[in-house]
Amino acid sequence: QVQLVESGGGLVQAGVSLRLSCAASGLTFSSHAWAGWFRQAPGKEREFVATISRSGSGTYYADFVKGRFTISRDNAKNTVYLQMDSLKFEDTAVYYCAATPPSSPTTAITTTRAYTYWGQGTQVTVSS
Repeated sequence: QVQLVESGGGLVQAGVSLRLSCAASGLTFSSHAWAGWFRQAPGKEREFVATISRSGSGTYYADFVKGRFTISRDNAKNTVYLQMDSLKFEDTAVYYCAATPPSSPTTAITTTRAYTYWGQGTQVTVSS
């Protein structure tokens, strides 16, 4: 049974940093083409945040997090991370970890449709 478990969320003030972790069981991140982070704020659709390739050599970010967030992976620990710096009020959302199938998806990797496996999410609340 595949499980992706996010952790590291919380309530923080604007300007500080948080690091989210996504630990996988029943799935080996290094065997899947991409691992990504999405987020969903109340009343809004789930949106792409960042994604990282199997080897870690390829990364993509949403424009609104470029320069502030960094995605990384530790294949030995089977874990993907999202380092979030200079947090803003508008970063408040539930953050989800996701993985594509082993083969590269035919749909854009910045869309939810490219990802088959999802975690339950971790809440990040940024107070202004």
